[in-house]
Amino acid sequence: MNTTWAAPARNWLNTGLGFFYPETCQICKEKPSTAVEGFICGECRKEVRYLQKPFCHRCGLPFEGEISTVFACANCSDVELHFSYARAPVVFSGLMLEVIHRYKYQQALWFEPFLTQLLVRSAGPVLSGEKPDMVVPVPLHPVKEREREFNQAGRLAGHLAAALGVPLNTKVLRRVSFTITQTALSRKDRAANMRGVFGVPKGVRLDGRRIVLVDDVLTTGATTNACAKVLRAAGAAEVCVWTVARGI
Repeated sequence: MNTTWAAPARNWLNTGLGFFYPETCQICKEKPSTAVEGFICGECRKEVRYLQKPFCHRCGLPFEGEISTVFACANCSDVELHFSYARAPVVFSGLMLEVIHRYKYQQALWFEPFLTQLLVRSAGPVLSGEKPDMVVPVPLHPVKEREREFNQAGRLAGHLAAALGVPLNTKVLRRVSFTITQTALSRKDRAANMRGVFGVPKGVRLDGRRIVLVDDVLTTGATTNACAKVLRAAGAAEVCVWTVARGI
């Protein structure tokens, strides 16, 4: 596995975007920034809120105060979780909320190196010791993917897989039904909204596989938990979740 976690995964964005966009931060529109940096300058990067311990060892929800022991939060105690743990490097607020929304809904792909860097630097050192068998993105429904023209989870998962030297598998998990957006739903309603949404192709067996499930944001965990459930039912030994940002 590649252990140079300080460097973001390299792709055409890092070298090509500089030819099409001015080397100016796309947040403040004032300070210089390059394609390799995702067109976000150092000053704007200071607005990012990084997640730090203590946090729930299952869902990654951070807590204030001095907690030195491993613990699970109250949210995890009343729901059956099918993933072993969920982690994210930063909080989904402020600059991160703007960047991810523009990336997903406005095709602002120039932010991709920045998002990839956050994910790879955080997940890489952890996953290198866990030796996963594959990286799997949370799939979009085909209709939504056609509308958006790309799956942000798939792109991020591809960069993480390349950095780890682990196969990317975009075929093993499918979204089999269309759902309404989760944004305005409660935690309970989100879980209900995800029932029966995901599946694996007929005949697929994941016996003993250790899977890294990737998405852009984790909020209640309803989506990733529904994905992990079907992957475990197909025989996966373990599913862990990595996202760029965590709602709190």
